[in-house]
Amino acid sequence: MRMPRRDLPPPPPPTHLRAWLDDAVVRADRARFLTDLGRLSLGAARLLTLWLVSAVFALGWSFVGMALMAFEEGGAAEKFVGAVFLVLGAGVLVPAGFWFVWGAKRDREVRRLLCAWAGFEREPGDAALLRAPGRSLGWLLSSLALSGLGLWVTFGSAGTARPGTDTYGEVAYFMGLGMILWITGLLGAGKAAAHYRWALRALRPGPSASPASPARPDPDGEPARALPAGVSAQVPAQERRSASTESPPLGSG
Repeated sequence: MRMPRRDLPPPPPPTHLRAWLDDAVVRADRARFLTDLGRLSLGAARLLTLWLVSAVFALGWSFVGMALMAFEEGGAAEKFVGAVFLVLGAGVLVPAGFWFVWGAKRDREVRRLLCAWAGFEREPGDAALLRAPGRSLGWLLSSLALSGLGLWVTFGSAGTARPGTDTYGEVAYFMGLGMILWITGLLGAGKAAAHYRWALRALRPGPSASPASPARPDPDGEPARALPAGVSAQVPAQERRSASTESPPLGSG
């Protein structure tokens, strides 16, 4: 059951096939799949992929910003150059949007498999596999730093703009670039926090078994012994007394 490097692991085996599988093999596969899914969800490669998508969005927005600045020039040549930059920006932003949607769908599938394997045959060492405190903290801190940088670029460009010196296109470009950085950091921080909250919920113990039913008094005054949970005490007392006085069948002794 070795997982291919580019494929996702399979879902847990159905209940009717569980008795045919080796418990040791299933536990080993479960631990390996949880490790692989955790890295696919909060690994360093996934964080770099998110930042790469953000960089592509920033490149596309740079073309749009140059188009806005060219349109502000007002000349025919500048408008033609602005139209070219606008087409280039759309050519970069549209594939980046499809890439982002594909990544979101893959993250949803990884989360679904992670939830399925986490709830399948829980083990004592699940806390280290599910919480991933180091990766979660790395995602959170780096994303907060990126969000801070984005807010500084956004409000700094708007606050330091001077009429006659900075054009509207330049201000819009820097504000858009800062918003891309801020949203990227916000997505990363939200994912780290959501993973940690999910891990805490997944590690909660399941519902405990119902306690044993209390002893029910015999209607004829004889004390009745406590029955295990789920066993109904509907046998009449006369039948219980007759059963206790009958001799055992032949061959039982």
